[in-house]
Amino acid sequence: MSPAASEDVFSAIADPTRRRILELLGERPEAVGDLAARFAVSRPAISKHLRVLSEAGLVRAKADGRRNIYALEPAPFAAVRDWLDGFWNERLLLLKRLSEGDA
Repeated sequence: MSPAASEDVFSAIADPTRRRILELLGERPEAVGDLAARFAVSRPAISKHLRVLSEAGLVRAKADGRRNIYALEPAPFAAVRDWLDGFWNERLLLLKRLSEGDA
């Protein structure tokens, strides 16, 4: 994942409403209106959140008549997981060296 792309992804998932949208889309694809009905904010606000998620590559929209159905886009999540795994593996190796006196 490029630094700019990872910045977009981490910025997008920093918002709790967007994280909740991702959780809901992880269960099944949904239309904007169906997602908006689950939140105490307006439909345009949910559309803005979906735009941020879409620009970060985390979701994709598919036209279904007059509705847009949103679904998760799995590739960026794998890249985030790879980054997190590498981050924690490096920290654990450092902790092991420090605990063994090999700093």
